[in-house]
Amino acid sequence: MENKRINGNDLIALGYKENHAMGVALKINKKRLGFTREQMLVNFKNVLENPELYIEDAVFKPLAEILLKIDIIEKETISLKEQPDAYIVYGEENIEDGAKKQMNVAMKLPVTVAGALMPDAHQGYGLPIGGVLATKNAVIPYGVGVDIGCRMALSVFDLPASYLEDHSDKLKDILMQKTRFGAGHGYLKHERVDHEVLENSLFETHDFIRVLKDKAWTQLGSSGGGNHFVEFGVMEFTKADEVLGVEKGKYLALLTHSGSRGLGATIAAHYTKLAKELCKLPYEAQNLAYLDLDTAEGQEYWLAMNLAGDYASACHQVIHDKIKIALRAELLAKVENHHNFAWKEQFNGEEVIVHRKGATPASKDVMGIIPGSMATPGFLVRGKGEESAINSASHGAGRLMSRTQAIKTLSSTDLRAMLEDNGITLLGAGMDEAPMAYKDIHTVMAAQADLVDVVATFLPKIVRMADDGSRED
Repeated sequence: MENKRINGNDLIALGYKENHAMGVALKINKKRLGFTREQMLVNFKNVLENPELYIEDAVFKPLAEILLKIDIIEKETISLKEQPDAYIVYGEENIEDGAKKQMNVAMKLPVTVAGALMPDAHQGYGLPIGGVLATKNAVIPYGVGVDIGCRMALSVFDLPASYLEDHSDKLKDILMQKTRFGAGHGYLKHERVDHEVLENSLFETHDFIRVLKDKAWTQLGSSGGGNHFVEFGVMEFTKADEVLGVEKGKYLALLTHSGSRGLGATIAAHYTKLAKELCKLPYEAQNLAYLDLDTAEGQEYWLAMNLAGDYASACHQVIHDKIKIALRAELLAKVENHHNFAWKEQFNGEEVIVHRKGATPASKDVMGIIPGSMATPGFLVRGKGEESAINSASHGAGRLMSRTQAIKTLSSTDLRAMLEDNGITLLGAGMDEAPMAYKDIHTVMAAQADLVDVVATFLPKIVRMADDGSRED
């Protein structure tokens, strides 16, 4: 009991309200600073009752200051709708309450037009992962996410599936030599490649973006940590696809998942902080702070977000080009789609800003890739354009347990057995990415049968992920 964490309910029991003062108190509690749990609770109660006595206190001064001006803060706070707007949930029985609670808050924003929750949804920051939110002329940095423009890219080669077994050592060497992983990792100057994305005028005209150019160049063509990967596998088309021009059969394919690296993360942090300063929302909605697109700040973020998205695409292009050259293979088809982004789209006859935070665009006939895990199938899909889902689908299987929980509870022996049973070679990764930490991809796909048609199936066989504990995803 001594070390039990103090939470919001404990503070409510002391008389605190769910406002910004509670947020400051919880931040102070994280440090604990030598106090026992009971001592912290006593102090929190005393500060609430007599904040003026703590205005010079080394620990509780920030809490005292905000309590003394809480009335002013609440007068400046933008009001939410009394009740959340209705929205549709796909695969609801397998979605945690935390994700639904976050979506409920998002549906109370005054700028919200429509929303939907995909079957891989789980709790995140602000908008849940797997959340889709349409707003009126406003963009939410945390509704886009930290890894702006994170995406999937698929190359199908003119090589048979048997190439995997016949040349497995060569394919492993290619992945090790032509890819680089991990938060903060990149290429030395003599290893760097050029790409037209680095010629974007924002790198020269925008002071904040200018200082990020060297980092962007260093990390161009690399992948992040966490659930980012580069993998070879078997792509099976059970029938010919005339649009893609691929005949029925099994092919060697390359699948990648990564985003905008340090460039996107820095942009996300900067504009999230700015949005919170300009858009004063109630405590429970503060991570959904938005920028009006009629303002200079809103336009700045929109341009920076699109640059990060283009950069993420360039990273995949560099990876796929390097590997294609190393294989000396011809490309039969290439498909790419992104999530963690905001689009200007038409919905019910009006232009809206559609945020897909961990959700795949699935407008009519739009191609997308929905991966499972390192040991389960992924799917090449074609969107059906379901308006109730805001033309979206899941972006993967979705986490079943947190990274911490996976590391603490899952067995490396079980993981090795699962990989062996499925004939998968794993290069890197940690237990937080074990397939058992994810929802069943087949259940997720069944829950969105109205949203996409499956065109082909991808079975991973040689998987490379970050092996340094990075969590840049």
